[in-house]
Amino acid sequence: MGSMTTRRWVLAERPAGIPDDKTFKLEEQDLPAVEDGQVRVRVTHFSLDPGMRPALSRDTYVGATPIGSLITSAGIGIVEETKDEKLAVGDMVTGGFGWQSGLVVKGRHCVKHNPALFKGKVTPTAAIGILGIPGMTSWFGLKNIARLKEGETVLISSASGPVGATAGQLAKLMGAGRVIGIAGSKAKCDWLTAEAGFDASINYRDAANLEDAMHDATSGGADIYFDNVGGEMLDAAINVLKPGGRIAVSGQLAEYNLDEPRGIRNTLPFITQRLTMQGFVVLDFVREFGPAAMQMAQWINEDKLLYREEVVDGIENAPAAYAGLFKGENFGRRLIKVS
Repeated sequence: MGSMTTRRWVLAERPAGIPDDKTFKLEEQDLPAVEDGQVRVRVTHFSLDPGMRPALSRDTYVGATPIGSLITSAGIGIVEETKDEKLAVGDMVTGGFGWQSGLVVKGRHCVKHNPALFKGKVTPTAAIGILGIPGMTSWFGLKNIARLKEGETVLISSASGPVGATAGQLAKLMGAGRVIGIAGSKAKCDWLTAEAGFDASINYRDAANLEDAMHDATSGGADIYFDNVGGEMLDAAINVLKPGGRIAVSGQLAEYNLDEPRGIRNTLPFITQRLTMQGFVVLDFVREFGPAAMQMAQWINEDKLLYREEVVDGIENAPAAYAGLFKGENFGRRLIKVS
């Protein structure tokens, strides 16, 4: 019947700066009996999401994570016991399972994997990666927020991460004329241009002047800046945007661990260059995820869309693997494989 207990990471104390081992506590709990409409799921993988970092310290649009509460994340698992007529033992499901090895949950809170999606080169873990929140963020950030037009130049920060890498490839598939990615190592930059189809890349760690590097790489300016970082990189990008340029704000990696937000310090171009900047929460588009995921799965199987995953083995390694996201250690979507 599988394990009737779960190992789970909870919030032990609110972090100052990058979360460390003191931030989290690993607990073991008995699972409750499965009731009508519920299932027991053995979690196989869960995601490590930089976007949930603010909730560890303060109130956000999803509230603050209470001390002693489970760390939230997307997960994949196998149904091991069911009292939901729509789900059978052995079904693979995705949901907001959190950092834990198992749970009892209402069946309606699980999404059964669609065999039409997960076939060929599309792995099950894509459900919490390129076909999950990161991939949908890329898709709707470009189409609905940045309003990408054919032939435009797109500049993307954190371009080797799961959102940035997908956004760059999608931009090309959607008709962008030129796509430039910003990343933090030669290996990442080389991958962007050699394999992921970016036209140029910028290693921000090596750039003597980031704004000048952006001007050179974009050949005179960008129409869209897909912002995953914020901070000084955003200020530099603002000066590179053409008149009427748009900024889609997907994430703020440079801001998440600050006690006081740095904020934007370069606002005059919003007037002189008629710029617009819009943040978004991708769940606003959840009813449109299905067609987007089907198209992306097709492109993956046609070798038109690549994705990278870093799978860290062992639930006990989640805190260190999570902290590494803010140090630039990851190269692609970082997941925990629950052992």
